[in-house]
Amino acid sequence: MASRPQTERRDFYEVLGVPRSSSQDEIQRAYRKLARTYHPDVNSDPGAEDRFKEISEAYDVLSDPETRRRYDDFGPDFRQVPPDMDAETWARIRAGAGAGGPGPGGFGQGGFGQGGFGQGGINIEDLLGGLFGGRGFGPIRGADTEAELELTVEEAFQGGRRSVTLEGPNGRRTFEVKIPAGVTNGQRIRLAGQGGQGSEGAPNGDLYFVVRIAPHPRYRVDGRDLYVDLPLSPWEAALGTSVAVETPGGEMKVKVPAGTSSGKRLRLRHRGLPHPRGNAGHLYAEIRIMVPAKPTDEERRLFEQLADASTFDPRSR
Repeated sequence: MASRPQTERRDFYEVLGVPRSSSQDEIQRAYRKLARTYHPDVNSDPGAEDRFKEISEAYDVLSDPETRRRYDDFGPDFRQVPPDMDAETWARIRAGAGAGGPGPGGFGQGGFGQGGFGQGGINIEDLLGGLFGGRGFGPIRGADTEAELELTVEEAFQGGRRSVTLEGPNGRRTFEVKIPAGVTNGQRIRLAGQGGQGSEGAPNGDLYFVVRIAPHPRYRVDGRDLYVDLPLSPWEAALGTSVAVETPGGEMKVKVPAGTSSGKRLRLRHRGLPHPRGNAGHLYAEIRIMVPAKPTDEERRLFEQLADASTFDPRSR
């Protein structure tokens, strides 16, 4: 799967495969389905990780009603538009900027000095003077910027603080990032005023750290739910047992009912990633029945005795 060039950003609704009229629940369901398909833990395709990042970014924007509204109004430019600008004014600026581009006469075919602004002949002073106090472009808020923040499952579960150093146009800068407990893949952590520098005294933009939860040797992550393998011996699965399961919050005992088969999931309610405004996710222990790779003579004898005595056929329906 070839990765998509950065300049070819798809519409976020298209990324999730939902119409623009979708409800928040429909957007969440679409994200969860795609995340299960493209998460790097379960998909080894070389392009799966880039696709997962694209899906996570789309969900991060569309799952927040306010951010979704700005995206609907301004499209891909929604992070660059000043907070107090309306969609109509932004569209007029974009239309003028795209009419001819900077040229000998200025910006667009009409140019700054010729009383025009693009093909529509919109006067630059009329358009921008009222917006920025008659001082040309005037103070412009700095652009928002993003950086990836990779976390372990334990860090996402517990929260905490992390010092992160980034390379920027003005050299290296170190930021102290507060990580909320229960942060999820694709979630953005905002550092106000730490983005691009504003002009003429305007405020700086914000810096957003986009969370990526790293693959874990034990846990698999799906939203706020966690999955862990639970190995059992054949006799434990057949007779039932109680075993310890390691969770990010500590060890727990889980009861395995008799007659449990491989693939069955035992749910540990609210033992997944915390939720700051609701119930935590769940942890699912997935049964994996294991057999001795090299059974002893006694084990082999007992297995043969069981095979002779049992009428169980796992392939019958």
